[in-house]
Amino acid sequence: MLSAVAVAATVTGYCVLLSSASAAESDAGAASDMAVTVARTTNVCFTDTLQVTGVVVPRNEILVRPDREGLQISQVLVEPGDTVVSGQVLARLTPPEGQQGAGTTVAIQAPAAGVVTSRSAVVGTLASARAEPLFRIAAKGEMELLAETPVKTLASVASNQTAKIAIVGAGELPGKVRIFSVAINPTTQLGQIRLFIGSDPKLRVGAFGRATIDVGRRCGPAIPLSAVLYGPGGAVVQVVRDNRIETRRVSVGLLAAGQAEIREGLSEGEMVVARAGAFVREGDRVRPMTAGEPSARQ
Repeated sequence: MLSAVAVAATVTGYCVLLSSASAAESDAGAASDMAVTVARTTNVCFTDTLQVTGVVVPRNEILVRPDREGLQISQVLVEPGDTVVSGQVLARLTPPEGQQGAGTTVAIQAPAAGVVTSRSAVVGTLASARAEPLFRIAAKGEMELLAETPVKTLASVASNQTAKIAIVGAGELPGKVRIFSVAINPTTQLGQIRLFIGSDPKLRVGAFGRATIDVGRRCGPAIPLSAVLYGPGGAVVQVVRDNRIETRRVSVGLLAAGQAEIREGLSEGEMVVARAGAFVREGDRVRPMTAGEPSARQ
């Protein structure tokens, strides 16, 4: 009887020992899993942009020429940069001495309000409608950026798209696409875009400018750019699923502020290794942690 009790006690103690050892091994295995920092796939909106360069030109340019031939410029009343109103006298012409009508004066007036951008009128010279315009006026003082872009990117441009335009000497100004050409230069394969800026005293005709046009906006799954690996087959990410690494091919779209748009391959809410690298491979068991979580158990 005592022998049976002793055997039972021995067996029970051995089972408890095995159970404790198994638990210890499980804890040791969990503790040995490699700790990796993970990031959750979130929904982010990206703005697609197009950069173009060009020069400042008047939105509407008025060319002022004399109505009669053979008159001499006797007085010039405005200079480039002057603001004029409709009907304002810009210059006066008279017939040369010895010709019929000598002493009479013909006034050259501004056809519309605006800013004088250039003048070729010189006192004492003869004015002609076939020569260079006496004055060039930017109607209402409004300016725009005349830019060019390759034909393959012109397809993404549309009227009224907003833009940020940096002009030398004037800083950054808001603008928008007014018109774009439907014809392409056969030699350069470039098409023209005109971006309306508006009237600003700091704008100068011919000044160089660079515009960033917002050509589209998309919202979808995004992850940190550091989580994307690039290899011979394209972009991949290391997804953490059931505490194991799953390498997955993805299609990367737009990039902005350290985030990468994922067009295909990931869904919102999935966890990825935040800083992917060669230290983990397909099927590896890991212990995922979010940024700021201690890497070792206390």
